[in-house]
Amino acid sequence: MSATAQPESFRKPELICPAGSLPALKAAIDNGADAVYLGFKNDTNARNFSGLNFDLKTMAEGIRYAQSRGRQVLLALNTYAQAGRVADWRKAVDQAVDLGVNAIILADVGLLDYAAKTHPQARLHLSVQGSATSYEAINFAYEMFGVRRAVLPRVLTLAQVEHVIKNTPVEIEVFGFGSLCVMNEGRCWLSSYACGESPNTVGACSPAKFVKWDKQPDAMEVRLNGILIDRFGNDENAGYPTICKGRFEVAGETYYAMEEPVSLNVVELLPEIMRIGVAAIKVEGRQRSPAYVTQVTRALRQAIDAAAANPDRFVVKPQWMSDLAKVSEGTQATLGAYNRPWR
Repeated sequence: MSATAQPESFRKPELICPAGSLPALKAAIDNGADAVYLGFKNDTNARNFSGLNFDLKTMAEGIRYAQSRGRQVLLALNTYAQAGRVADWRKAVDQAVDLGVNAIILADVGLLDYAAKTHPQARLHLSVQGSATSYEAINFAYEMFGVRRAVLPRVLTLAQVEHVIKNTPVEIEVFGFGSLCVMNEGRCWLSSYACGESPNTVGACSPAKFVKWDKQPDAMEVRLNGILIDRFGNDENAGYPTICKGRFEVAGETYYAMEEPVSLNVVELLPEIMRIGVAAIKVEGRQRSPAYVTQVTRALRQAIDAAAANPDRFVVKPQWMSDLAKVSEGTQATLGAYNRPWR
């Protein structure tokens, strides 16, 4: 099949890149992102870490920078409004509209309802934190709130993603690169169990105030709210302590019991992702550096363009994989749930 004889369902997906700061936003735009996603400096977004995110002034500057170059800005308001503070989340929706973002990414059904009724002209996306894994759930969000796009949790095979796409008018966005979670997005209980706070409530997994590093003669111990999460040898790189990626003793063996610290990388699957009609490929990493954003955006831009130009003769270039491996978690990569040989 030539580039001019693509199937009717074939589409070139948008490349959606993370912007945890203004320099990261500019790095994404300058290196070929079709859109960036970002959040406010508060707990309305699920990457609420110190030193990250945008106040109104820097967000306005970032929006101008992106839109003046023909790119889009998607605002993540993807935590769940907390009791007694719903007004804070509604205010964030209002501010997003006033700022002129291209879409608002929401998970909370109440906020979706508020946005749809108060700002009917706003484009709404269903966040991965909404945990919609079936077309029925996505179609409900479409019929009730006019959602235009849904970000799928990283739990489906490509065949399942294709089944969703065939049964909904909503655009489908999937993750293509970056850190994985424990495959329970939208329902994160582990961080809450350990310290009473989670990405869904305060916007941070394993909040820094609960983290303690304890240097021992032969190791570095790391704890979350007093719970020993991992013990790193002197020759090991010590990762940030999230429970799902900690090492635990199970049946006499100490290993990553729930999730290994590796990164998703779907470059080799790009022609198939395009064939099934995925609308957008998302890069995880708003907590990562502008250097990470630069490297990942540049490599994926080249790979997506090459796959779109000639999907049947697409060849993964070693340089792309090398560049992506340098910024992969644990310098390792996986196809995650997209590839389940036993199915």
